[in-house]
Amino acid sequence: MSARISFEAELKLLKKDLFEMARLIEKAIENIMIAFETQDEELAKEIIQGDRIVNDIEKAIEARCLSLIVKQQPVAGDLRMVTTALKVVTDMERIGDHAADIAELIIREKREHIYDLVKYIPDMGQATKAMVLDAVEAFTGKNLDMAREIIKRDDIVDDLFDKVKLEVANILRETTEHVDQCVDILMIAKYFERIGDHAVNICEWTEFRETGSVNNIRIL
Repeated sequence: MSARISFEAELKLLKKDLFEMARLIEKAIENIMIAFETQDEELAKEIIQGDRIVNDIEKAIEARCLSLIVKQQPVAGDLRMVTTALKVVTDMERIGDHAADIAELIIREKREHIYDLVKYIPDMGQATKAMVLDAVEAFTGKNLDMAREIIKRDDIVDDLFDKVKLEVANILRETTEHVDQCVDILMIAKYFERIGDHAVNICEWTEFRETGSVNNIRIL
């Protein structure tokens, strides 16, 4: 097997691992919304346990990337692909961490009707889940136009975050009965907002992978 064919085979395995990591994260976000609505403590615990699997995949991807750099000594676009994959998995791992953070809040917050207090949290969950999966697809598919479109979608998540903050403020103006729930709601919304930011980071690394620049600044 030639060095080039071997490199392409390793790249395919790398992309497969990236998609598997993205699939696990997407499933975690889906389960978060179910656990949030139903206050399902066991499902929340499963999300936290699943984060360990995400961490293991991150380590496996990092090892594959380092092996490719050492053994294949890629240059130009190939080098950008491998080095940006290292950056992307870091953002993906942080997304998994935030999913686990939300799950921990769900376990801590056992009061009834927290889901009914605000209506925009589910929308944030759906928006960020789609951003994450699409961002990984854009990266592995070298789709720069798609990456740029996803970056614009972060404004939707930010707008939903503002709406959650407004909802919480209105609740607290009416009563102090739900102060603890409101604090947790804000934290959950903030974690979703950060997940959106990490999806944007993945898209920016896609830009770097294809152009060698990020935000019109030449890096490599």
